[in-house]
Amino acid sequence: MTNREPVVTIQHLNHYYGKGSLKKQILFDINIEVYSGEIVIMTGPSGSGKTTLLSLIGGLRSVQEGSLQFLGRELYRANQKKLVNIRRKIGYIFQAHNLLEFLTARQNVQMAVELNEYVSSQEAIFKSESMLKMVGLGDKVNEYPENLSGGQKQRIAIARALVNHPPLVLADEPTAALDKQSGRDVVELMQHLAKEQGTSILLVTHDNRILDIADRIVEMEDGLLARDSQTAVSTQRN
Repeated sequence: MTNREPVVTIQHLNHYYGKGSLKKQILFDINIEVYSGEIVIMTGPSGSGKTTLLSLIGGLRSVQEGSLQFLGRELYRANQKKLVNIRRKIGYIFQAHNLLEFLTARQNVQMAVELNEYVSSQEAIFKSESMLKMVGLGDKVNEYPENLSGGQKQRIAIARALVNHPPLVLADEPTAALDKQSGRDVVELMQHLAKEQGTSILLVTHDNRILDIADRIVEMEDGLLARDSQTAVSTQRN
């Protein structure tokens, strides 16, 4: 792993909510690297800081203390313009698929492509339809979300997250609303596409049924990185 450049490098990261007497520390001295093409699953109880960490990596919150680098670019003290540029290089998949109900499957994916002003609308349509074919929805491109199952909606969300071939995808409980088989299908699809594109995936989950797709498992507990299976493996080897 060490011969590859990390996509994400976090050192001594702390994070707080509230101010003054209400100030509360949420993350404590987080240190982690995520490498290209790696699937890292983050587990831990609710309130342990997983989603907060995900939102900091995704540039959705500002880094308060410590260092967080994405593709070698420091996010600490980054201005809003820099954070917006970074967000454009990251794919997001949430528990709620967050599709726009008044847009078709293709249009939902196309919105992500059109963030790139250099792509023509014809090319955006082609890329969106190709990506929907890759996730097994080639026959559903003109369907509206209300006519699709939960698993199919989540596949559209995956297509939207991966259509621009981002170096990193952040997924927050992507299988929580799905039955066992749909959840399995969705993560195996993410795994396949990520390996094909060389995309790193950082996935937060409570779903123990999908842990086997991970290259590494990281456990959060009370705002601390309690365990990193990569460190555990290298410790055992030594």
